[in-house]
Amino acid sequence: MLTEDQLAHFRTELMNRKTELASHFEDNDHFDLKRSLSDSISELSVYDNHPADVGSELFERGKDVALNEHAELELQSINHALEAMKDGTYGICETCKEEIPVERLEALPTALYCIDHSPDQKISRDRPIEESVLTSFGKFDIDTKDENVAYDAEDSWQDVAQYGTSESPSDFANPPEDYDDMYVDAEENVGYVEDYENFVGVDITGKNITVYPNKQHDHYEDGLDEEGIMTEFGDLPASEQDPYTKKK
Repeated sequence: MLTEDQLAHFRTELMNRKTELASHFEDNDHFDLKRSLSDSISELSVYDNHPADVGSELFERGKDVALNEHAELELQSINHALEAMKDGTYGICETCKEEIPVERLEALPTALYCIDHSPDQKISRDRPIEESVLTSFGKFDIDTKDENVAYDAEDSWQDVAQYGTSESPSDFANPPEDYDDMYVDAEENVGYVEDYENFVGVDITGKNITVYPNKQHDHYEDGLDEEGIMTEFGDLPASEQDPYTKKK
């Protein structure tokens, strides 16, 4: 059991903290956190020409409200601890009725439970549910069953990003030459996967590969010639070469 000196020590700590919180709430009354943001910053509207115009004020208001709520919860815990002192149950776990170690009370004077029976036992390792839809574009698992070449979220992002983003050359390790390409995977093909899909076709059975000369084909050939290779994967053995084009 706690001695009278120990109870007096913890009571003093709790009362001192309660006084500090009272002063905190008086300051908040001065700033009046319950007023609307537009009133507190003397603006007719918080919808300015740019969201960043009130970004600092919004951040500070959110921070103050969160700290105020935390202080209210702490005050409730202090009042519960003081009530326990009056009832003679302070220092006794409300669940198992065993003594709470003095070391725990020194670290947390408002503790009414031992460590084993503290209400805050759950440790969540679940990822935020938003991540199920806010995925990182351009990062796909090739083994996933959801992999497909249909028009997806990544394609829609690229369609929008080509009209401009907040990225600048300093945001890239290898900056693109064109400001219209200032977004992730800007160099990726649109509407097809491999370059040769623009000029190579097969019959209905998937056989009889045919090359249809066009500008994309010329560009593809020029790129291979510049690199001195037969395909973008390198040179192929003669047995794997197409008899017509000499390229796979």
